[in-house]
Amino acid sequence: MRAFRFVAVLAALAGCAQRDAARLCAPALPSIPAGYSDQDAPLPAHFLGTSEGTVAFSDRTPRDRATTNWGATLGRVLFYDVRLSADDRVACASCHLQALGFGDTLARSPGIHGRLPRRRTLALANARFNAYGRYRWDESAASLEAQVLLPIADRNEMDLPLPLLEAKLSRTRYYPALFTAAFGSPAITRDRVAEALAQFVRSLVSSRSSFDSMFATGGAPDPRRVSPQVLEGFALFDAVGCHNCHRTIAYFADKSSNIGLDSVPADSGAGQGRFKPASLRNVAVRPPFMHDGRFATLRDVVAFYDHGVRASPSLDLRLLATDGTPRRLHLSQRQQEALVAFLTALTDSSFLRDARFSDPFPCAPARRRS
Repeated sequence: MRAFRFVAVLAALAGCAQRDAARLCAPALPSIPAGYSDQDAPLPAHFLGTSEGTVAFSDRTPRDRATTNWGATLGRVLFYDVRLSADDRVACASCHLQALGFGDTLARSPGIHGRLPRRRTLALANARFNAYGRYRWDESAASLEAQVLLPIADRNEMDLPLPLLEAKLSRTRYYPALFTAAFGSPAITRDRVAEALAQFVRSLVSSRSSFDSMFATGGAPDPRRVSPQVLEGFALFDAVGCHNCHRTIAYFADKSSNIGLDSVPADSGAGQGRFKPASLRNVAVRPPFMHDGRFATLRDVVAFYDHGVRASPSLDLRLLATDGTPRRLHLSQRQQEALVAFLTALTDSSFLRDARFSDPFPCAPARRRS
């Protein structure tokens, strides 16, 4: 039954590809859906039980909205489709680039008509593992389903009001078949768009970096699989307390924090200068860093935590010394370089090239902003 349904989807897509060629192309999908569900793409064993802590407690996948192959396939198409913007030129993927860990290397990523958002693009890998459940730098989205719709309607990003989104997708020939495959009927609603996009984002699990090779055997970690420098950085990451904020082996922040970037924050974030960053997975491929892109390199970030944290009334308690002043780590240059080496070892090259997460549109306009 599923195979028959997908054949029907492919037939619908093939039929509309020629009709839409003069305008925007249709997606090219494989003959069977890629594996996105937990059954077809299970979490690796070291994510479910390691000395770094299981990710299970932080998995925010709703019980009634488990990721399916059909739902995430639809989400992938929506993620890369420029039709989700008012001028058919900006997609979610315009700012969340796979090669950059679904982040960006611009301090602020231009949206429609070159308009600039207030803050940097947040990378999406491992967003599934979010114990406190709120999203965005300022935690203004109460769920991932809420988050994925915000850029679409935002006038500085995609500027497409949600009622117009529903009408526009309903007029696009290939979407009824894809929504039927994902949800059982062709109805196109903002809630279904949100659910499909959220399923795709939850499927973006990065777990195959060179650092992860330590856990390849499924047993105890084998430190011989990484360099001594990476191993030293890994140990320092725990020893100096980085793991208190960047939790579990998914390295996703537990909640927003004031980390002492400014004594008097110019941007209040979630309140009192608190911000919630993305997972540290693939962090090395997406400089600059922080919500405003103030640090050009990971070396700058490590140096900041070593001796640059500023006093602030709302400074996170985890960054305070026993006398109430900002902590100073007093790391040597070698130790700072080891931390950078560890963070760089979180780069997951297979994730950055995984065809399941790639652009399905063969002839779409360039998604990088002009």
